Amino acid sequence: MAGNSFGNIFKLTTFGESHGEAIGGIIDGCPAGLSLDLEAIQKEMTRRKPGQSAIVTQRKEEDEVKFLSGIFEGTTTGTPIGFIIENTDQKSKDYSHIKETYRPSHADLTYDKKYGIRDFRGGGRSSARETACRVVAGAIAKQLLKDIRITAYVSGVGELMLEKHYSKLDFKTIENNPVRCADPEMADMMEALIRNIRKQGDTVGGVVSCVIENVPVGLGEPVFDKLHAQLGKAMLSINAVKGFEFGSGFKGTRLRGSEHNDLFNEDGSTKTNNSGGVQGGISNGQDIYFNVAFKPVATLMQKQQTINKDGQTIEMQGKGRHDPCVVPRAVPIVEAMAALVLADFWLLNKLSKL
Repeated sequence: MAGNSFGNIFKLTTFGESHGEAIGGIIDGCPAGLSLDLEAIQKEMTRRKPGQSAIVTQRKEEDEVKFLSGIFEGTTTGTPIGFIIENTDQKSKDYSHIKETYRPSHADLTYDKKYGIRDFRGGGRSSARETACRVVAGAIAKQLLKDIRITAYVSGVGELMLEKHYSKLDFKTIENNPVRCADPEMADMMEALIRNIRKQGDTVGGVVSCVIENVPVGLGEPVFDKLHAQLGKAMLSINAVKGFEFGSGFKGTRLRGSEHNDLFNEDGSTKTNNSGGVQGGISNGQDIYFNVAFKPVATLMQKQQTINKDGQTIEMQGKGRHDPCVVPRAVPIVEAMAALVLADFWLLNKLSKL
């Protein structure tokens, strides 16, 4: 199986399955001499872990990361950083009823057709459990980036959309509610909707917005490795993501060029930021902002029609512990993937100036 690595210089390779002994990864390319705050890394893991509130899956995983190499006395050595996260609360029997069945909108059928073998226990390698490894690497990338600030928050759940510009939000409130919405009033409505959806045995999608501040000018390359293109790839690699837009996005298509252009100030900054902090694929020093769309979770606690391996039409119903809405736990994943992209380009810039 290919495609288990992300990045060029700051590179993450992950391994493991949802119901295996452990998941883990190897981070290559992290410079030596970086003093790590290990508690901050674990805090990021806690933000993503299951069982953290009543509106997410109740699988109980502490998600304690264990570093095996590449760190000595809290400082990176420049060698590959190896780590594992043990799986301690697998309930594989919850998936025995789908051993010969393809769940609608899951990777079951495509995985089986491609590889001729399938780990039906929670999706195996295709499970979102793998994203815990990305959060570890992203937490280290954040510390490498130092002054660059990456903040994600939930801006939409179902039909509920937070329309306020991010500059009008108080990011300090994000971790004060289980939805991780940056507006307390909207957070209450979103939480009520998720709880109601869960009672129905159904699921709902949503949107995670991300703002990156203090970005230096010059990150990104002007052709295939545009900064926003790599951010798009990073976000679209996250499980359940169905859309990515940055800057003015689709709303910008309704503007005239005279309205959309970001005019310059004398210091090179821009009076507006419809470009979303990226022009010609290269960061221009303004805030980078983008939205990531997540579909409703595919596993429902309702009966659905599907097919089995023999092509027979059957009825199935989800069992076990699943998120009714994935976006609250996706917030740290979005931040982590953004950090990996920026760390890669930041290191590339340093190398190009040697």
